[in-house]
Amino acid sequence: MQMLEVSIFELRNTVTELEKRLISVEDEGNEWKTRYETQVELNKQLERQINILQEKMELIRGNPADKLSIVRTFDQMPVGALKEVLKQLEEEKKSLQNQLKDYELRLEQEAKAYHKANDERRMYLSEILQTSTTLKIAERQKTDALTGKGENQILRGRYSVPGNLKMVNAQKGSIKKTVGVKQLPKLKH
Repeated sequence: MQMLEVSIFELRNTVTELEKRLISVEDEGNEWKTRYETQVELNKQLERQINILQEKMELIRGNPADKLSIVRTFDQMPVGALKEVLKQLEEEKKSLQNQLKDYELRLEQEAKAYHKANDERRMYLSEILQTSTTLKIAERQKTDALTGKGENQILRGRYSVPGNLKMVNAQKGSIKKTVGVKQLPKLKH
């Protein structure tokens, strides 16, 4: 019975919390409605600006077949308007020059970074090659030490001992090791 009462109490608390959330969500709805209306107004302003700019472009372009139409357009403009156009063009020129300088700087920095990374890559490749060569030599020495072939190969290479020492000639018998040696190793004192 007591568990049932605790459960009912918890459910009532949950319902109360959910009602509070519902009220806060409704309040947020007003915020979202305001944002929506602001965005709609901004979109209308942008559409008007787009239309104005398109009209200006058509005015400046004139007849594409007529190459001198832009000159005639400027000839027909009052001096004040021409000065304003000149100011805008100079500002655009400065902006483009600054943008060009930024691109040149970025290109130079990226080139330096590329060369640095490429040098590091070459260094790492060299280290990898050197390490793998050292590893192969160490593995070869380890296997030679385990099988005992390394010493025989060194002796054969240095002193011209034939490779297969157990070769048997049917008439003479087995070949003795000293027969194939042209020069004996020097003794150490």
